[in-house]
Amino acid sequence: MNGLFGAGPGFVFIVVAVAFWVFSSLKILNEYERAVVFRLGRLLGAAKGPGLVLIWFPIDRMVRVSLRTVVHDVPPQDVITRDNVSVKVNAVIYYRVLDPRKAVVEVEQYHYATSQLAQTTLRSVLGQVELDDLLSQRERLNAQLQQILDRHTEPWGVKVAAVEVKHVDLPAEMQRAMAKQAEAEREKRAKIIHAEGEFQASSQLAKAAEVISANSTTLQLRYLQTLTEIATEKNSTIIFPVPIDIFDGLRKKVTS
Repeated sequence: MNGLFGAGPGFVFIVVAVAFWVFSSLKILNEYERAVVFRLGRLLGAAKGPGLVLIWFPIDRMVRVSLRTVVHDVPPQDVITRDNVSVKVNAVIYYRVLDPRKAVVEVEQYHYATSQLAQTTLRSVLGQVELDDLLSQRERLNAQLQQILDRHTEPWGVKVAAVEVKHVDLPAEMQRAMAKQAEAEREKRAKIIHAEGEFQASSQLAKAAEVISANSTTLQLRYLQTLTEIATEKNSTIIFPVPIDIFDGLRKKVTS
């Protein structure tokens, strides 16, 4: 130890500088991070990490790449549908890096590139469908967008896991037209239900009429039941029951 300090301040400085250089060359990568290392401009083997990684500065250059899923909001895009309706559509994409080396070497700023590709693909795909399909077939369109984006980002080492169309902003006049259409559809269903109820009621009445007409006793019982219902009501009407047979006798005399 005395020999080390007796070697002079220059030697001590070199030892401290080397120790600092080695210490500064140690990098710690989290579990979700990988390091793509370039030595003198050339790519070194596979991505390194996680844990402790030694980077020899200044001949080595390290690029950190996160493997976590990125949630990116696609800004609202002006889209003209196949039936010439102008709408604003925004979406969200979920993607992650599968190959850190490709994400660094094959494309510059893969986040920006994926975002721009998502915007152009959104306009292209949704511009080929009609408005009704855009509103009613979200799942199919989401799957189609995901497949197209994933195919284009695969050479970059990026995996597009999902695409979701979030909101479709319609023009005001189109919203009013759709509201009227929905109201007309509700009225149509209400009329159909009412007509079905009337049909069922008329069928039951027809069956009851057949039963009553086939049995005179049933008709008389119904007549007495009606008289009872009228008598229970609070009114001043006086009911004189007259047997139906009297009318039959009168009819026979008149005809004779």
